Amino acid sequence: MLHNLTRSHHLSLSPEQAWSFFSDPANLCRITPSWLDFRMTCPPPVAMYAGQILTYTIRPLPGLRLRWVTEITHVREPDYFVDEQRLGPYRFWHHQHLFQKSSRGLKMTDIVHYALPLGPLGDMVHTLWARQRLNTIFNHRQKALAAMFS
Repeated sequence: MLHNLTRSHHLSLSPEQAWSFFSDPANLCRITPSWLDFRMTCPPPVAMYAGQILTYTIRPLPGLRLRWVTEITHVREPDYFVDEQRLGPYRFWHHQHLFQKSSRGLKMTDIVHYALPLGPLGDMVHTLWARQRLNTIFNHRQKALAAMFS
C-alpha cells in the first residue's frame, strides 16, 4: 500500500537561503534525530543536480545499520527538488521538497509517498510502528528547523 506524509511549515528565510541549506545533503544530519545515527557515506557534492546519487547509512533499530541510496530526480532551483530511494528500507520512497515565498518568509513543504516491503506484513508494520516513527522523525526535523531559522 502506498502511504503519504505531508508537512508544511514557515521559516524566516529567503528562497535562496533555504535552497542553500536544503540542497546541501550534509545538512540532513543536522535535522535528523541522533538516535537514527544518520551518516552520509559519499563525498558532499558541490551542487545539486538531477541524476545525482547520494549514499547514507541509518540505524532504524538498535544494532541494525542499513544503507540508503537516493537519487535526486528533479531540480528547479530555488523552487523544489525531489529525491527517490534506489536502495534502502522502503519498497518505494518519493520525497518532494517544495519552497514557496510567503508573508512569513518561506513556506517549506515536504511531501513523501512511500511503501514498505513485504506486502500485508509491511502494511501491518506501518500501522504498528513505521508511521509513528516517520512522524517522530519529521516532528524532530520541524523543531530543529524552527530552532535554526524561525
